[in-house]
Amino acid sequence: MIKKFFKYTFLFGFLSGIGVLIWLIFLYSQIRFEIEDIVDYKPRLTTQFFDKNGVHIGNIFKKEHRLFVKYQDIPPRVTEALVAIEDTNFFEHSGINYDAIMRALIKDIKAMSLVEGASTLTQQLIKTMVLTREKKIIRKIKEVLLSLRLESLLSKEEILERYLNHVYFGHGYYGIKTAAKGYFHKELHQLTLKEIALLVGLPRAPSFYDPTRNLKYSLIRANQVVNRMKKLGWINDTEYEIAINERPTIYDDTLTLNRAPYLLDHVLKELKDDVEDLYTGGYKITLTADFEAQKIAKDALKFAYERIKKRDPYPNDDKSMTKSLNGSIIVIENETGAILAMVGGIDYQQSNFNRATQSIRQPGSAIKPFIYQVALDLGYSTATSLKDIARNYKYKSTDNEEKVWQPRNYEKNFKGLIPFREALVHSRNLATINLTNDIGLDLLYKELHRFGFQDIPYNLSITLGSFGISPIDFSEKYTMFSNGGIIVKPYLIHSIEDRNNDKIIFEKEERYITSPEQTYLMTSILHDVVKKGTGRKARVKGIEIAGKTGTTNNNIDAWFCGYSPTLQGVVWFGNDDNKPMFKSETGGRAAGPAFQYFYSKWLELHPELPREFVKPQNVFEQIYDGKMEIFTKTSKVPETSSDIEIQHEYLENKGVIF
Repeated sequence: MIKKFFKYTFLFGFLSGIGVLIWLIFLYSQIRFEIEDIVDYKPRLTTQFFDKNGVHIGNIFKKEHRLFVKYQDIPPRVTEALVAIEDTNFFEHSGINYDAIMRALIKDIKAMSLVEGASTLTQQLIKTMVLTREKKIIRKIKEVLLSLRLESLLSKEEILERYLNHVYFGHGYYGIKTAAKGYFHKELHQLTLKEIALLVGLPRAPSFYDPTRNLKYSLIRANQVVNRMKKLGWINDTEYEIAINERPTIYDDTLTLNRAPYLLDHVLKELKDDVEDLYTGGYKITLTADFEAQKIAKDALKFAYERIKKRDPYPNDDKSMTKSLNGSIIVIENETGAILAMVGGIDYQQSNFNRATQSIRQPGSAIKPFIYQVALDLGYSTATSLKDIARNYKYKSTDNEEKVWQPRNYEKNFKGLIPFREALVHSRNLATINLTNDIGLDLLYKELHRFGFQDIPYNLSITLGSFGISPIDFSEKYTMFSNGGIIVKPYLIHSIEDRNNDKIIFEKEERYITSPEQTYLMTSILHDVVKKGTGRKARVKGIEIAGKTGTTNNNIDAWFCGYSPTLQGVVWFGNDDNKPMFKSETGGRAAGPAFQYFYSKWLELHPELPREFVKPQNVFEQIYDGKMEIFTKTSKVPETSSDIEIQHEYLENKGVIF
C-alpha cells in the first residue's frame, strides 16, 4: 500500500514537473520576443537646443525627458554605487540571484504575502521596460524567464547602460545623465561621491526620494549607499567621511529649461514638417543666436517699451493709447543673415505670439530707401535735386466715387527743390512721391518685386509703405543695404546633429541685387539719417550706424531699421489691436532707443567689432554745390541747384498746393 502511494506520488510529481516544464516552455515561447525593445534599445530622447557658443537654452521631448549616455562615458564610481546598493553580485549571476530569492521566499511564506522582492538589476530593467510592477506570481515567473534570456543576449555592460539610461530618477528625469544635469547642473564625470549616491538611490522610490521635494529622506538614502560601499570596502575612511558630511546643492528646474521661448518657437515651426521625430529623436540643434545678445535684445525692447508707456497721456484709463502696446526686435549678421537675437514680444508669458515673424504691419517711410536705391541704380546721384512739392491725385474708391488724395510731408510744408540726400535724410513724403513719378510706377513696381516684396499695391501709396510685411521679411530686404547689394535670407538654425552624430550644416541663401558701390551711396545717406535726420535717437557712440525710421498714418506703427558695419537690427512697436499710439510716437522716438540700447550694450561686450563702414574703391568724392559729395561711375553728376530754373513748372501744374 505504501509502495503504491509512493509510486503514484512520484508519478504525480513527475507528471506535474513535466506539465510545469511544458507550461514554462509555452510561456517562454509567448513572451521571448518582448525583450526586443531592450536588446534593440532605441528610447525616446530629448532634443536639446544650444546657442552659437554652446550655451544650453532649451529642451523639447515627448512624455519622457531623457539624455542618453554611453556606458564608456559612465564613471566607474556610478556603477560601483549602483551595484553596491541594488545588486552586489550583479557581475557574478546570470540574471537571477537564487540566494536572494530563497531569503525573500522564506519571508513571503512567513508573512503569507509578497512582502519582499529579490530583483537583480536585470530583473528591474525587465520590470521597468517590459512588465508591470504588480506583485503576482505569474509576473515574477515571466521576469525570471526574460532575465535569463536577456543575459544570454547582452553583456553586463550593455544591461547597465540600458538600466542607467532608462529608469526614472524623479522630477521628470529619465536616465542618470538627465538627473545629474537636472539636480546638480553637472556632467556625470563632475559628480561627487555623495551626489552619485543620491542618484543611484532614487530608482527604488523616485517620487518619494526626489530631493527637490524630500531632501531629508533623499540624503538618508544616499548615506545608506555610502555606508554600503564602505562596508564592502569599496571606499576608504576619508572618502566615507567626506561623503557622509557633504550636503549637495540641489536645483529645482523646469524640464524644458526654455530660456529663449521666441527663438525655440520659431525653430519648431521651421522644422515641424521636416523632422518627424523632432520631440523624441534626441537631436542636438545649434542655433545662430547668441544667448547674451538675446538677453540684451529683450532688455532693449523692454527699455523702449517703458519709455513709450510713460509718455501715454492716459496711462490708467479707457483713453489709454498703449493698452495693447507691444514690439519686436530682430538682429542679424549682415553678411550671412544668421539671426543673432530675436524677441517677438515684451512678455512671452503674457503672449507667445511672435511679432518678429508672425505679425504683418505697414512699414511706412522705412520703405523709402528701396525706392531711392532704384533711382540710384538708374543713374541718379545723392546730390540730384528732387521736387518737394505737393500735388493732388484723383482716384476712384471701391464704390466708384471720385476722390482726391493730397499727400503731405510730416512737417506739413514743402521746399520746392531739395537734394536727393536731404529728401531721404528727413523722410520727405512729397519728394519721394515725385521721385516715383519720375522713375515711373511700372518700373518701381517691377524693381520692388525683384527685391522680394510681395502683395504690394500698384499705386502711389506704395511710396508711403501702405502694405503689410513682417519684421523678419523686412530684415531680409534690408540686407540689400547692410550686405552691399546682396540680399541674404535670415536663418536661425546653424546645424542639426542626430543621435548617431550625423550633422547637417545650414548655409546662407543669397540673391545678388546691385553692386556694393551703389548700395554704399545709400549707406552714406542712411548714416546721415542717424547723424542728423529722423534716426538721431538710434545713434551709438563710437560706431557708425546707418538706418531709416518708419511711421505710419496716425502713429499706428513705429519702425527703426538700421545696421552697423557687421550687424543689422529691425525694431517695431505698435498696439496689437492696430489702434494709434500717441501722436509723438514716431519710428525715431519709439523704436530708435531700443536699437541704440542694444548696440551700446553689445559694443561693450564686443569692443573688437569694426566701427566704420568701408568705402568701395570705385566710389569717389567730389565737391558739389559747396559740399563734399560721393558718386559712382554710373552717377550722373547734376548741375548746381542755383543753375536750375523750375519755378515755371510749379505754376503750370494746376495740382500744386502753395
